[in-house]
Amino acid sequence: MAIAQPARNIMVLYTGGTIGMQASANGLAPASGFEQRMRAQLAGQAGIPTWQFRELLPLIDSANMTPQYWQRLRAAIIDAVDSQGCDAVLVLHGTDTLAYSAAAMSFQLLGLQAPVLFTGSMLPAGVADSDAWENLTGALQALATGVAPGVQLYFHGELLAPHRTAKVRSFGRHPFVTLKRFAGADATMPGPAALDYRQPKQVANVAVLPLVPGIGAPMVQAALASGAQGLILECFGSGTGPSDNPDFLAALGEAQASGMVVVAITQCHEGGVELDVYEAGSRLRQAGVLSGGGMTREALLGKLQLLLGSGLPVGEVRHLVEQDLCGELL
Repeated sequence: MAIAQPARNIMVLYTGGTIGMQASANGLAPASGFEQRMRAQLAGQAGIPTWQFRELLPLIDSANMTPQYWQRLRAAIIDAVDSQGCDAVLVLHGTDTLAYSAAAMSFQLLGLQAPVLFTGSMLPAGVADSDAWENLTGALQALATGVAPGVQLYFHGELLAPHRTAKVRSFGRHPFVTLKRFAGADATMPGPAALDYRQPKQVANVAVLPLVPGIGAPMVQAALASGAQGLILECFGSGTGPSDNPDFLAALGEAQASGMVVVAITQCHEGGVELDVYEAGSRLRQAGVLSGGGMTREALLGKLQLLLGSGLPVGEVRHLVEQDLCGELL
């Protein structure tokens, strides 16, 4: 296991988000020039290591985050560590999709021997009661003290694991929580070489379908018609769905037969999927649905982006979905 080492040269990647936003005619919008504001704020502060700054243009509101952008972010992180000699990376990111991006990067950067922290703020830097500078300064100081290699969120003095973290509040200083999900694997398994961060990755088409009372086959068929390679099925409870609807089950079977990877997770904040507990779950398994165990939507979306974007055979993707790669099922 890699040991935490104090960071001495940090790359700060600024993607946009609330932390650096300024007022515009249409409301708060991402703005350039944050490096100068950051240098003025940190001047003379103790415990801040050497850092560099890079804007990933165009700067975005994180509501506009996409898997295509994740590939740009992945490349920027790898460049900072492998080409520019940085020993840690701090990503400044909007909070709306921060948990998604952190989870995605935890998979996209498998094998990278450097810590990567994500932080942001609920209010822009410089406004009354903003949490921007405390989060940014705290993240830099945490890296200076030493953080283990891998991806984590830093918010309000806490380091949060990306595979269990979700944004549950749209206000206040504690928007993120660690969800209580059960373990679905015994140990982390080494993945194939294609999953290593140095190997090229493609963007995958992944759909998400929350189950609601009365849902039927047309929704699954629409996902299949969209060309989605993967489908996240957000099930009830421990992994149940409308097992008395033969058309719905047939549509899931058709999706599986077409090569789509369908994975079940729970809509609940705590627990996880155990497809064989109830008949309503075991019928999903019989239709080809895989178990996402205790994975969150954020974690499973990132995992499917990695597996489907690595060029692996569908059979191997299906196998690896239920294997732990970096702590997402532990």
